[in-house]
Amino acid sequence: MATNGETKEGQGGRHQEVGHKSLLQSDALYQYILETSVYPREPESMKELREVTAKHPWNIMTTSADEGQFLSMLIKLINAKNTMEIGVFTGYSLLATALALPDDGKILAMDINRENYEIGLPIIEKAGLAHKIDFREGPAMPVLDQMIEDGKYHGTYDFIFVDADKDNYINYHKRLIDLVKVGGLIGYDNTLWNGSVVAPPDAPMRKYVRYYRDFVLELNKALAADPRIEICMLPVGDGITLCRRVS
Repeated sequence: MATNGETKEGQGGRHQEVGHKSLLQSDALYQYILETSVYPREPESMKELREVTAKHPWNIMTTSADEGQFLSMLIKLINAKNTMEIGVFTGYSLLATALALPDDGKILAMDINRENYEIGLPIIEKAGLAHKIDFREGPAMPVLDQMIEDGKYHGTYDFIFVDADKDNYINYHKRLIDLVKVGGLIGYDNTLWNGSVVAPPDAPMRKYVRYYRDFVLELNKALAADPRIEICMLPVGDGITLCRRVS
């Protein structure tokens, strides 16, 4: 949920993509990736939702098209069937997941704003994918706590994607590590946070970037030190860290 306007203005201007999140230093290179491998293969439903979301005043919060493609490939590679998404917005990454899952695949999707989800819902329904999604409006933490208390959800999730309140990422991780299966994946979005993770303290940043920066840094350190997971941090979108549970 961030763009790189501040860091790129001295390098040939802002990226032109609405909701752009690439950390690449070249507009032309990012456009090449989109136009060569992403847009030609983007399902019509995802293209429609991307274009609808571009008109939203908070379009900066959407998952980028290249990250959507990456998530789709990842879900198919690990043969995921039971998944979870924390932070939905209009549902672009949710749609990517639903398309990649088998017909009996499931997504527990949580967001505090149902109104945004309902922007994408007609497109999801038209694509025949609504039956895969269990949407819960409200904070995810009470739901996760209840699932852990119930006991029957431990180690049942193949893939979990988190793109929500960065100040709670650590708290999510404490719970999700019990819910994802051994060998399953958790993906934390925005872990390079607009490139601010390497910016000096006095660097110019938007207020929300500066506010969440320390939380992202704390998460990155915690994940790197967690012996229960293998990790891989990728410069896709605004940075995504994959955590594979090993114990």
